[in-house]
Amino acid sequence: MAASVRSGAVRGLALLLFLLLSFAKHSLASDALSTPPADPRISIHEGFVDERTCAACHADQAAAFTKSHHAKAMALADDETVRGDFDNSRFEHDGVVTTFTRRDGRFFVNTEGADGGDGEFEVKYTFAYEPLQQYLVDIGGGRLQALDIAWDTARRQWFWLGNGTPAKPGSTYHWTGPFYRWNRTCIDCHSTDPQVKFQPQTNEYKSTYVATSIGCQSCHGPGAKHVASAQSGNASSSVKPGTALPKVDAGICFACHARRIKLLDGYQPGKPFLDYFSPALLRQDLYFPDGQILDEVFEYGSFQQSKMARAGVTCLDCHRPHDAGLKAEGNALCTQCHTETKPERFVNQDPSGLFDTPAHTRHQAGSTGAQCANCHMPERTYMKVDPRRDHSFVIPRPDLSATVGTPNACTNCHVGRTNDWAAETMDEWYGTQWRKRPSIAHAFAGSTNGDQAAVEALRALVGDQSQAGIVRGSAIAAMSGISGVDVTADIRTAATDADPLVRLGAAEAAGNIAPERRPEAIGNLVSDATRAVRVAAANALASTPPDLFGNQRGNFEAAVADLRAYVETNADVAETQSNYGFFLFARQRTAEAEAAFRRAIALDPTLEAMRINLAEFYRATGQNDRSEQTYAEAIRMAPERASLRYGHALSLVRKQALAKAIAELEEAVRLDPQNSRYKTTFAVALDSAGRTEEALGRLDSWAAGADAGIIGLALQYSLKLRRLPEALKHAEALARLRPEDREISDLIGQLKQAINGK
Repeated sequence: MAASVRSGAVRGLALLLFLLLSFAKHSLASDALSTPPADPRISIHEGFVDERTCAACHADQAAAFTKSHHAKAMALADDETVRGDFDNSRFEHDGVVTTFTRRDGRFFVNTEGADGGDGEFEVKYTFAYEPLQQYLVDIGGGRLQALDIAWDTARRQWFWLGNGTPAKPGSTYHWTGPFYRWNRTCIDCHSTDPQVKFQPQTNEYKSTYVATSIGCQSCHGPGAKHVASAQSGNASSSVKPGTALPKVDAGICFACHARRIKLLDGYQPGKPFLDYFSPALLRQDLYFPDGQILDEVFEYGSFQQSKMARAGVTCLDCHRPHDAGLKAEGNALCTQCHTETKPERFVNQDPSGLFDTPAHTRHQAGSTGAQCANCHMPERTYMKVDPRRDHSFVIPRPDLSATVGTPNACTNCHVGRTNDWAAETMDEWYGTQWRKRPSIAHAFAGSTNGDQAAVEALRALVGDQSQAGIVRGSAIAAMSGISGVDVTADIRTAATDADPLVRLGAAEAAGNIAPERRPEAIGNLVSDATRAVRVAAANALASTPPDLFGNQRGNFEAAVADLRAYVETNADVAETQSNYGFFLFARQRTAEAEAAFRRAIALDPTLEAMRINLAEFYRATGQNDRSEQTYAEAIRMAPERASLRYGHALSLVRKQALAKAIAELEEAVRLDPQNSRYKTTFAVALDSAGRTEEALGRLDSWAAGADAGIIGLALQYSLKLRRLPEALKHAEALARLRPEDREISDLIGQLKQAINGK
């Protein structure tokens, strides 16, 4: 009884304090109205409250949160928030000189602008806190651009975020272009309830947020009802329905800590993650074949692969909710669960064992090598100075590193040592059984190489219920990318799986099979319970005649509406608009498709892929002149892009301008000398122009690369010119690549007989 009276008194005191603060604030209303907010982008959206309101009752949580990097994700630029050296410092990279200065409490950058000339830009906001800090500049039209020169907070020096050759001024990847646009690329995850508010008619932004940085309502959702409930004296746990804040779950973390596309605005805690986002699967450009992080994918895709995720572990088991720090230091974090006896909470998993001992780690206790995270959560550095840990919790496999090129923690630490050394050392420590542990690496590595032998391994992964959903969904998607294999039945089975990530993989896989087979494979997915799956299914089924949907036709149209909502949500993203153009074209809405392609170009005029898509649209609709003109426009913008030269050449062939096409093909080969398709097309064009000897000469010079297509064409032209010794040479080279091909071996016999008979 005493405890309940005391807790009631504490709640009453907290409520009284809240009301006193509220009244004090209201008594100063006239002053507040006469003083505009310091940040002009702050707008208290419907259902939300001023973030300062939360601290009135939740002082301890607010104090903890202010110490977090989340609280410092974005801030107005001032003497307290700016960490970089703006005292007339100078930085140069690739001939671009940038200077950083301050005047009257304001911060300025003088650097290369969109027009190629030097310009002075005022820093409006800081972006992130450590290990690097970027700076946002307003360039007009509501656009905030992130400078591509950042401050290294550890080394205390400026550095360039880019790689290779700097982008041209004003282009997509120049700091003034769409890639570095805060409104488009960064806005979702550094502020509280950010709203893009892109204006398509004027190509401007009117972006707003509730708080400049991440705040309480970023994770807890809009607080107006909660505050109203507290003000009414009903702040207990038994509040009326609809007035409490939703329970925070891992989805709110993954909304930002994931490589994903946004399907819809308005995500809040408690809502299904996959109804608002479509996560990237384990693609070869994002992940290593064993699932370890390759590109910047954040944590979702890694953690979903782990046994921990399948056992019910969440972000908040390891991270404190408000300051985002770790709940324990060193290995004590892991031994919360990995104890000598099985914890009761784990029903289907057994994480027990003695792991924090030299008998397991084989490293001295307390040393770097004895830390669980260093072996099972290896780091990879992004943005040049930001090391991030892999959250798939892999076991080091130096044997796979040797065969499929995956990284391993052993040689990450023991620099200069080989994978073989690491594997042999593990053999001495643990025996050889570790080499036989099942791994997804060989299956995904095989699919990357187009190896048909990988199909069965991937099929086994799809059907293995012990595997994570993201692995199984990625496996069906990877299967569909291997040419010469009919996976329609596999996709149909995956489309009925209980895991939405497997169904998402099936929907994406359907885009790689013949359009007429897609309805039978994924037709049921247009009525899926998960928006991400419905959008992917609608996209894959775009070319399906409406009559074929039968009683699913209404569901298909609803899924198309979901797709349109996704397109509207990403109205400022050129790639989204261009992809929508293909969807519209598949549905035979050519005028709307052309408008979508043109809208993509207007959004990002220097992204040549958008013009390629428009040019190919013109080709597909029989508008060869306009196709060729569009390619020519793209080449004027990016003359060193081989793919543009190749596409332009094909458009010239269609116009029967063969001589010009040959010149463009030669340029494509020069720009990308490793591309065998460009080489063979160039040779075919020469042959078509009656220049077969020249074509053969080119092919002879390229044949050493052991490409079957090039050697086969060289064989064909050798026979055409009756150069039998050359033909024999190429036939024997082809036989080495195709030892089972009886036709090649028969041809070799005939050629030898013909040559010896002369």
